Amino acid sequence: MVVNSIVYRNGERGEVIAPENISDIINEPDAFIWLGLYQPDPPFMKQMQEEFGLHELAIEDALTAHQRPKIEQYGESLFIVLKTAHLTEENRIEFGETHFFVSEKFLITVRHGASDSYAPIRLRAEERTEMLGKGVGFPLYCIFDFIVDNYSNITAALGGRINELEGAMFRTEFDRRSVQEVYTLRRQLLALRNAAMPVDEICNQLIRLHENIIPKPLRAYIRDVQDHAHHVVTDTDDMREILTNAMHVNLALVTVQQNEVVKKLAGWGAILVIPTVIFSMYGMNFESMPELHSPFGYPLAIGGTLAACGALYLRLKRARWL
Repeated sequence: MVVNSIVYRNGERGEVIAPENISDIINEPDAFIWLGLYQPDPPFMKQMQEEFGLHELAIEDALTAHQRPKIEQYGESLFIVLKTAHLTEENRIEFGETHFFVSEKFLITVRHGASDSYAPIRLRAEERTEMLGKGVGFPLYCIFDFIVDNYSNITAALGGRINELEGAMFRTEFDRRSVQEVYTLRRQLLALRNAAMPVDEICNQLIRLHENIIPKPLRAYIRDVQDHAHHVVTDTDDMREILTNAMHVNLALVTVQQNEVVKKLAGWGAILVIPTVIFSMYGMNFESMPELHSPFGYPLAIGGTLAACGALYLRLKRARWL
């Protein structure tokens, strides 16, 4: 459950702290604790509630892996939820969550579901001691930036697949599998958009209302995350619009092709009506039939039928029905 539990003093990495000893260090000046957790159980979170003085409602939310992205304030600390996303080898987006407990003295990350490890982020943050010395705002920014950049990487990776699906839609044959894949991808893009959209408001609140956590030198970094999230929302909207238009084009092409087939069938049906009517009349047992009294009656009937069919064929050909 505990991935890392480290104290930082003036931007420098300190010792690893056992969770039960956190309360002994949390009140040190110019120090904060960065605690990383992965799917902790209720008894452990109850212990963390006592060590950090967290609100019981925030603890309850952190134990539930189905929260919407949000930011809430409980006393001196914040509770933030962000959706994480991971692209599988089958080009499917899997979603998880990261819950943040943030104050001037600590940063707790609780990961649920699909999410890459934050260990590389910790290492990169520790290399920038001057920024890490500004408090928990910098590691919070680093994780935000990692999550939102991962959104952008997913949209970029899906661009090629969307182009393939768009090409598959520009055919006159109905491809049920491609249509189903387009529908599934549109739903996943909508979920990614819904994950990225609340980041804008979360960043706004951090910049405007929580200067103790996000000091002025870090605001530009949070605005950069905000801008990236906005681009993700725009990209997902554009991709969904492209897929929707491709589906409409495919439906129109299939409909046009079906209409062409119906026109050809109707044209040949009209041509076949002529011999059907004439030969059905000659099939009746009447005494007065042209070929019975004239040696040219039967050839003339056949010739007239062929001429009428030929004339109608040419007329329909000019009208592009055949």
